[in-house]
Formats: sequence, structure tokens, C-alpha cells
Amino acid sequence: MIKLCIFDLDGTLINSLADLAEAMNHALAAAGFAGHPVESYRKMVGNGVSVLADRAAGGKDKLTPETKEKLLAEFSAYYTVHCMDNTRPYEGIPQMLDRLTELGVKYAVNSNKPDGFSKKIVGTLFPEHDFAEVWGKRDGCNIKPAPDGVNGIMSKLGVERDEVMYIGDSDVDVYTAQNADVRFCGVKWGFRSVEELTSAGAEAVASSPEDIIDLVSRG
Repeated sequence: MIKLCIFDLDGTLINSLADLAEAMNHALAAAGFAGHPVESYRKMVGNGVSVLADRAAGGKDKLTPETKEKLLAEFSAYYTVHCMDNTRPYEGIPQMLDRLTELGVKYAVNSNKPDGFSKKIVGTLFPEHDFAEVWGKRDGCNIKPAPDGVNGIMSKLGVERDEVMYIGDSDVDVYTAQNADVRFCGVKWGFRSVEELTSAGAEAVASSPEDIIDLVSRG
């Protein structure tokens, strides 16, 4: 029986691609680099802001420590102000969360987005939904695909591994679920492709939020 759903945030619960792209393009321009089309960021995001900066700059070797520090600072300052200019929940997500509540299933977030941003966005976009935990990137906790966040959430909520389903849109999320030894469900509406999810080992991929409810209901 599923008692807890742990969701990735960007590309799973929310479409944040435009705001992430705008923030990084702003940071790139400030550091003397060319920006990228919004769609290009689909394959850049997912592994945290530090890796995003490396990819957007064209590789780690393109950045000195000083330039990398400036890039991250510019991104953070811009994103703090503009992180919800265009970011919205995907269609059907609020209703899915309502159904989980009706079923008595808790839900949480485990994201590689910095913890402060994760909490701010969830709190603003889902004010009527009671997330049991919201874990973003935080000190002392390895980011996904390490299982630290999933393990921490399960421990805090007193839930066993066979009672958890992890839901995400990328191979990083598949590997996170595998490393945490919990069930996984991918989503078709996110930033990455179904092929990426299945190649990484996803056995279930939801076409709509209602499909997640069906899986949870079947246990």
C-alpha cells in the first residue's frame, strides 16, 4: 500500500523552464557568455544549479572559480526576484494532490533546486495543499540521484520503503528511486523524454496526473 508520494518539483509538479532559462541567461550575460533558447534548457536542468551553470557555459573547463562564483551569484539574485514570473503548476496537479489527500496518502517534494527556492515556490503555488515535507538542496545532504533526500523524508515521516512511490520526469529521478529502493513513476509532461525515462529503467510512465492516482490506488 502506498502511503507517501515523493515528487520531483521542476518538470513534474511545476513548469518552471522559462524562469530558469531567463535567470541563467541573465547570469551568462553578466559573466560575458552567450545565452540559450528556452527549449535548450530542457536537457541542462535537473542536476542542480552548479551543474546547470557548467552546462550553460559550455562545460566546466570554460569557468574559472571566480567566474563560476559570479555566475551562481547572478543567477541566485535574479531568480530570487523572478522565480515565479512564468512558473505554474501543470494542468491537473492541484486536483491530483486533492485526491491524494482524500485517499489518505501523504505527499512531499525532493528537489535539487536550492531549499529556500523549493519552499518558496511550493508555498506560493500550492497554498491550499499540505505537503508533509519539502526538501531542496541543503547543506549536509547529497543531491539527487543520491538517496539522501528520500531517505530523510521517509525517516522523518516514519514510512517504509515499500510504502513509497517516487514521481519524476528525468533519468536523475529514476536513479534516485533506484538508489533509495522505492517504486518509481515517470511523467510524460515534463522536461525530458519518455525514452530517457524508460532507458534509465522506468517501468511506469504517467500520461496524466490521473494515472498517478490510479497507480497509487492499486498499491
